[in-house]
Amino acid sequence: MPRGRRRDRGGGCGGGVGHQPVLSRFFGPAASGAEPASEVGPKRRTSSENNEPCEKKTKARQSTMDDIFNPLKTQGKKEPQKCEKPGICLQTLDRLREFCSDSDQQCNRVREDSFREKQSMCLEKCPSITGRSPELKSPLQCGDTNPKVAQKEESRCDLSQFSASLKSYENTSDANLNKRTKSIYTPLELQFIEMKKQYKDAVLCVECGYKYRFFGEDAEIAAKELNIYCHQDHNFMTASIPTHRLFVHVRRLVAKGYKVGVIKQMETAALKAAGENKSSLFSRKLTALYTKSTLIGEDVNPLLKLDDSVDVEEVTTDVPDNYLLCICENGENVKDRRKGDVLIGIMAVQPTTGEVVFDSFRDCTSRLELESRLLRLQPVELILPSSLSDQSEKLINSITSMRLRDDRIRIERMGNHHFEYTHAFQLITDFYAKEVPDITGPQKLSVILSLDKPVICALAAVIAYLKEFNLEKMLYNPSNFKRLSSETEYMTLNGTTMKNLEILQNQTDMKTKGSLLWVLDHTKTSFGRRRLKKWVTQPLMKSSEINARLDAVSEILLSESSVFGQIQNLLCKLPDIERGLCSVFHKKCSTQEFFLIVSTLSRLDLEIQALVPVIHSHVKTPLLQNALLEIPELLAPVKHYLKILNEEAAKTGDKTQLFKDLTDFPLISKKKEEILEVLSKIQLHLLEIRKQIRNPSAEYVTVSGQEFLIEVKNSHISCVPSSWVMVSSTKAVSRFHSPFIIENYRHLNQLREQLILVCGAEWLNFLDHFSEHYHPVSKAIGHLATIDCLFSLAQVAKQGDYCRPVVQDNRQEIIIKNGRHPVIDVLLGEQDQYVPNTTNLSKCYIHTAFHNLTKHIRSSDCSIMYTQCRLHSSCNKPFILT
Repeated sequence: MPRGRRRDRGGGCGGGVGHQPVLSRFFGPAASGAEPASEVGPKRRTSSENNEPCEKKTKARQSTMDDIFNPLKTQGKKEPQKCEKPGICLQTLDRLREFCSDSDQQCNRVREDSFREKQSMCLEKCPSITGRSPELKSPLQCGDTNPKVAQKEESRCDLSQFSASLKSYENTSDANLNKRTKSIYTPLELQFIEMKKQYKDAVLCVECGYKYRFFGEDAEIAAKELNIYCHQDHNFMTASIPTHRLFVHVRRLVAKGYKVGVIKQMETAALKAAGENKSSLFSRKLTALYTKSTLIGEDVNPLLKLDDSVDVEEVTTDVPDNYLLCICENGENVKDRRKGDVLIGIMAVQPTTGEVVFDSFRDCTSRLELESRLLRLQPVELILPSSLSDQSEKLINSITSMRLRDDRIRIERMGNHHFEYTHAFQLITDFYAKEVPDITGPQKLSVILSLDKPVICALAAVIAYLKEFNLEKMLYNPSNFKRLSSETEYMTLNGTTMKNLEILQNQTDMKTKGSLLWVLDHTKTSFGRRRLKKWVTQPLMKSSEINARLDAVSEILLSESSVFGQIQNLLCKLPDIERGLCSVFHKKCSTQEFFLIVSTLSRLDLEIQALVPVIHSHVKTPLLQNALLEIPELLAPVKHYLKILNEEAAKTGDKTQLFKDLTDFPLISKKKEEILEVLSKIQLHLLEIRKQIRNPSAEYVTVSGQEFLIEVKNSHISCVPSSWVMVSSTKAVSRFHSPFIIENYRHLNQLREQLILVCGAEWLNFLDHFSEHYHPVSKAIGHLATIDCLFSLAQVAKQGDYCRPVVQDNRQEIIIKNGRHPVIDVLLGEQDQYVPNTTNLSKCYIHTAFHNLTKHIRSSDCSIMYTQCRLHSSCNKPFILT
């Protein structure tokens, strides 16, 4: 029958019927009051088929409900008898009482207290009513033992369906029951419970249509941390957020120290309707996990939202580094363990930038070496064994307690067996020999096994942890691993020196302002800022490298060429292309982010390429010239990928129209041809429709997302075939779908969703192909970071009127005339209250004075002076460092 045409229901009264949908929550449809219950068959009578008035039926229902809620009215007449059928449990009585309180029947809210008193009296006199026993005595039969009356009452209020559900409830396994309410879990709740068993330590966001929902304790956490509403729904507390605000709320939860999991629907409506399990629940699975160090992906990166009005200030800002640090201890003998001396191995990875560093060292009871590395790396997350030495635990607690709550280090504990060498050796062997998709896996394994045992154990724990986030790919190439304390290249600063010199943060409120990094940081890019931090914490040891940097800074200061101004303008307002490139490498980026990164790199390539002749003629220092000239060559492959993409589709995230040329994507091309074939059939069907409705100018219309609607004026509706289905209507027109349209429109939607799945798979293959150029592009970004740091140091030298220090290997003395402390000079500003100091230290004085300050700085003859490679000295005469 066509939709929209009402069936004549008959019956003149709607009062009793109007309340039936509410009662249906507890009962099946009631049978006729005039027929015995034994005659109730498959055919149910409607009000039009019965000859009884509606009022009589309504009174029958009311009297039945009155008997349910007031079983004591009939109790005084005769003794209660045992029920032949299961009765009603206390939970059901409570629900029926709530229904009665909300309805317009005789029970109302005024009688609530009296009902409770009568109920308690009934429980005393009729002990057969219990909360859980399946052998319940029905209060409906407590007052009247006449079989005919009981049969008549049963026919008026058929509880057989409810009794059946009660039996099924009693027979349900405890796994599907809520221990608090003893009610059966919904399918969605059961699905959530299964997910929660796998990820007990994560706050799970479950995609449900147009929103993400939290359940249970996760909902209470979300309500507290996100300041959103939380309420009871079925068996769990629940809270929800809109899908387009997911990245904001996930980042806020991660900033608070939580591990957050995102669970998405794996099925679409059209494909599910065509499948065998169309009546079942949507399948879901966890697609991403996020912590402070693994905050990478399209769900959490606001840079993905091109042309978006979202206020970036609402999102928690990223710290310069997001290191994940794993610590492994190895007390080699009982004597060392009693002293507190241990051999420590660390493995630090930064998934957002692809950086991997390691180190191994022997540490004493005070754990000064471990403290220096913690302060230098400033990790946001630690992986620790379940049991550490007391000295290490004390150090970690002291460092984490200094942080604010939103800036506190997250600690992940793993079982001690993950840090045992035998287990670590097996895991690493399997990883590099089997999982690494490269024939050079055995060679890489030999490089790894040459490391110290504590480092190998720490690496194994990191691999096991990153597999949970699908980020283990960054560990495939051991040649990218760098040792943190390379004594031949960098000066090693211990924790005491880092704190006393206030290199990264001041000692007053632990903020960056007032530190040496704060004075030097005039970088324009995020990746330049991270590079400058490494320069500050790892001073150079070789005078040749120090002078190379000083030459570059001097040329930027003294050169009158406009090329340096043009290069500096290129660095302004650049997105964080280093993290974006790493997101592409892990195949966790969206089309918006990929287009942003690739278009930015392509623009840099073109603009620097145009400056190559000027660079050859005007840039003299090797450090600057080599970096600038290598960038176009390293970024050359990027242009090809930009040409493939459709800009509009990339910005909107439409993967079905993303690729301009489908020659390299045969699966997408085939699926689009099938869609065009169906569309042509539907278009040809329009000729037949015009003949049927006698309208030669009829066209398909689209209303509220419904396509291929046939719009007919209501005055001509008689021309519409009876087989057509009405979709919608107004006062003027009605809109229909013909059977041919219904069948092909369903097939078209299935093909469209299949196309989306195919395009998603091809998109991942496309990213995988681009990842082959990851290392050269990453090197180009490193050159840009170096140039940004050199411009920053030149800016500092220009503002403070610093002069260039002279670094010599053949003299061992420090001479400073009218030197000024760079941090204090900036903090005092224009007050000009700082008194310059002149310093002249020979070799013996150098070793004595600086030993008291830096203690464990391991250095060569000329490595003591920290600021030698940083900036020009603020003094009237040359600053000589030897």
